[in-house]
Formats: sequence, C-alpha cells, structure tokens
Amino acid sequence: MAQLLKGLPVAKAIAKELSERSGLLNEKGVKPTLAILRVGSRPDDLSYEKGAVKRCAECGIEVRRVIFSENVTQQELIESIEEINRDDTIHGVLLFRPLPKHMDENLVCAALVPEKDMDGITEGSMAGIFSGSGKGYPPCTAQACIEILDHYGIEIQGRRVTVMGRSNVIGKPVFMLLLKRNATVTVCHTKTADPVAECSRADILIAAAGKAGVITGRHVAPGQTVLDVGINVTPEGKLMGDVDFDAAEPVVGAISPVPGGVGSVTTAVLAKHVIEAAEKSLN
Repeated sequence: MAQLLKGLPVAKAIAKELSERSGLLNEKGVKPTLAILRVGSRPDDLSYEKGAVKRCAECGIEVRRVIFSENVTQQELIESIEEINRDDTIHGVLLFRPLPKHMDENLVCAALVPEKDMDGITEGSMAGIFSGSGKGYPPCTAQACIEILDHYGIEIQGRRVTVMGRSNVIGKPVFMLLLKRNATVTVCHTKTADPVAECSRADILIAAAGKAGVITGRHVAPGQTVLDVGINVTPEGKLMGDVDFDAAEPVVGAISPVPGGVGSVTTAVLAKHVIEAAEKSLN
C-alpha cells in the first residue's frame, strides 16, 4: 500500500509557522494584509475565497475584499489595482480569474506589480521564477507540490522528475522550482512521443495535464512518488485527479489523493507568500 501524501498535515504545519512569523511582524508594527479582488460571483471563486479567508485568519493575516460586478469596466478594475499597488498597508493581492470576456486579462494582470502578485499571474513574477531573482511569487499550486515533497521528506535534489503538462499555472513554474532544487526534470505534453516511458522512468511524477485519468497504471513504477494536481469532474459528478488512483496506488511508493492532496495546500502557500511579502516590506 502506497503512502498517502495528504495535504492537510502540510497546510497545518505551514499555518503554525506562519502564525509565529505573523506575531513577530505585529511586534514590529506590521499587519500582514491580503487584498482579494473578485469580479462577479463564480461558485469556484467563492469557494476558494472562503478557504483563503479562513486560512489567512489562522495565520494572522488581515483580508480586504474588493468585489466588483460582472459589468465593471476594465479601466475601473485597473485603477483599483493601481491604487492597491500604492497602498503600503496591503502586502499581497489575489485576483480571481478568468475575468469577464469584455476584458483583456493580460492587460489587467500587467497592472499588478510583481511584489504584490501572490499567485504568479504577472509576467514579472514568471520572469522572477525563471531568473531566480526572487522577484514575485510562483503560482500557489506549483509551490504546493514542493511543500508536500519537503513535508514528507521526499528528496528532490538529484532525482528524476517528470511533469505531465506545460501550463503557465503549474507545468512550467513547477519545472523551474524543481530545477532550482537540483532535480533533473522532464516535461511531457500532447506531442511527447512516448509519455508512458518518460513517466515510468521518473523517481517523482507530477500529473498536471488537466485530464481525468490520463495517468494510468502503465505510466507509474514501483517506489515512485506521484503528485496529482488535477481537479476534474467526471460525467457522474465525481471529483477525480489526472491519475487513475485505483490503478496507480497499489504500484507506487507514495501518492497524493484527490481531493485532499495538493489542492488543500494552496491556501497555505498563498498565506506564506503574504507573510513573505510583509517581511520584505520591512526592508
């Protein structure tokens, strides 16, 4: 039976550490603060917002909600972002996407300064990830993968890692985070000639393809660590990852479940970014 890499213990450990760091910031007159910008009331946005607010409260982070109707103009949203950029009492921003179709999402994201971009949505943040400059922050889900590996004592340095998926949200940033930790990383995508071979030879497999059950029993190998980043809803209404859990679990050494795995660590990473931004503000 594989070790289950559950996300809740990871999130709790991160929150405990952040609460202590928040207390130290308070002693220095700094209240870590996150601004949540939401346009409309999409159910998934509301669900994540609820979890983020709860996690921030546990970590001593103040949350300010800035809510707009669906018909807000692009200029109004950009002006709000620019105002937050100038507000030294706000250390981080979470902007929910996708934005309404009448907006240029790239243009709106570009208005946010990387220093306050808590979820890696700006080009400045991505550039910082690739250059290693420390400017901006990686997407929370990508970093959540690293946090889980570290929490469970799974070595990254020198290991062969295969990432299934090359999105800007997970695939590309997690590739760079792993490379920074001295892993040897392969990225698979729809044009990869033999994904089964690439996946099965890895020590660590990160499934982030966005397709239910795309990783089968053929893709995994004994002793392997598998992180399933996928969140998919089947036609029957069942929540399922990118990995066929029933086929992979008897084979691999460790695997994250869906739900209850990587996704449950993302709000803790968001809180961690806010604390880090607040600490940087002291300088």
